[in-house]
Amino acid sequence: MDSKAGKLFRIALASIIALLFLVPLFWMLATSFKNDFEAITSGIQWLPQEFTFENYLYSLADVPVLRWMSNSLFVGITGTLLVVVVDTLAAYGLARLDVPFKKVLISMFIGSLMIPWVITFLPLYMEFNQFGLLDTYAVLILPYTANAFGVFLLYQYFRGFPKSLEEAAHLDGANKWQVFTKVVLPSAKPTIWTLAIFTFMGIYNDFLWPLVTTTSPEMRTITTGIAVMQQGSFVSSPGKLMALTSIATIPAVLLFIIGQRSFIKGVTQTGIK
Repeated sequence: MDSKAGKLFRIALASIIALLFLVPLFWMLATSFKNDFEAITSGIQWLPQEFTFENYLYSLADVPVLRWMSNSLFVGITGTLLVVVVDTLAAYGLARLDVPFKKVLISMFIGSLMIPWVITFLPLYMEFNQFGLLDTYAVLILPYTANAFGVFLLYQYFRGFPKSLEEAAHLDGANKWQVFTKVVLPSAKPTIWTLAIFTFMGIYNDFLWPLVTTTSPEMRTITTGIAVMQQGSFVSSPGKLMALTSIATIPAVLLFIIGQRSFIKGVTQTGIK
């Protein structure tokens, strides 16, 4: 009885937490289908009295939301691919190869996780400014090309990967690169998916770095574009602002739906709670 009651309690608690996350999303979607007058005056009335797609049509026709979203997708996908490639090679090298000063490097990776992003913000900005890369795709992509979290995440997985499988592949005539690409990487797909989702979501949702390093409208990402509209044309148009925000959430939601099984499996494999 105790175990059953405990299970019911955990389900109820998880449902309440999920509801707390879903309520703002539901409010956002409901508001996006209201006209501006109703969105401002309806108070606690959640569902619109008259559904309208005017907010979405206006956002797609009169606001360069597709340009902003394409910038965010390009930066997010490119940065994610670079992170996956660099971090995978670095993690496998630290886990399996005889790398000089391996313990020191691992300690540096773990220690760098404790350094707040804001500390490196100004030095990064000054470096890109000195090389004339501000307001370019390079300044939006290069800061994400590798991260210590990804190396640590994959390092934990590669350390636990059975060496016997790699030794068997060596006996069959495979070299180190073939063992890595044909034996180790296929089994690491869930963990790589986990890293890819974390990375893409971080890049796609980043606001401060794109806001400071880009100035031209055509280089804005979706987050900075929404912020500009919130302080400008949409300052008194909550319906249009919620429609724009709803459009911006589509790529992130689709990515999580596609990779949720691999994400959960990857988190379980690497021991992250």
